[in-house]
Amino acid sequence: MDVYDVMRTTFACREWTDEPVSQETVHTILENARFAPNGGNRQGWHVIVLDDKEIRRNLIPLVKPTTSVYVAQTMAGESPWNSIHPTSVDIDAAIAADPDFPGLEGMVDAPVVLVVTVDLARVASFDKDLDRVGVISGASIYPFVWNILLAARNEGLGGVLTTYLAGRESEVQELLNIPPSHAVAAMLPIGFPVKQLTKLRRSEVEDFTTVNAFDGEVFAG
Repeated sequence: MDVYDVMRTTFACREWTDEPVSQETVHTILENARFAPNGGNRQGWHVIVLDDKEIRRNLIPLVKPTTSVYVAQTMAGESPWNSIHPTSVDIDAAIAADPDFPGLEGMVDAPVVLVVTVDLARVASFDKDLDRVGVISGASIYPFVWNILLAARNEGLGGVLTTYLAGRESEVQELLNIPPSHAVAAMLPIGFPVKQLTKLRRSEVEDFTTVNAFDGEVFAG
């Protein structure tokens, strides 16, 4: 596929057929994704291919508390897990309610499930001393994660970037024998989509691009 076609049609796929994905295809995806840019070319990523069905099922109770809060905050009209605006939701009550989260079981049962970690000892976190949630470290892992999804799309597959496991990171680290210095960056379920989307809805360039300042004039091509 043309690179622009891949970029414009790589959607968040949450439903897959039962068609298996070969180990060779997964290797091809990672073989190409590894060329992602990253700070100092330190390549602090690690990928765990989860073939064991029991291990996959053990991820569900680790994800549920995070998704339960997500659902409750969404129903309250909030941006879930927001670091700027305090939540009005009773977190303990939200977790205890244990609402259904559509597609959760389907994600752990996808033909391919990858867990991606990043070694925080190998990335530059320039914002580590700022009084806000850190985002800079993601620059050395999420281009790689996105390359995986782009490569999967190029192979006719579909996947979705999920970060729910971070809510119970220490327990995930214990389950998967992940070293303490490695942050759990993403879980990627991948497979052949039940439905291939070819047209995605996104804001226009003029809606989010300005000149010289955040409140500058709109940038138009």
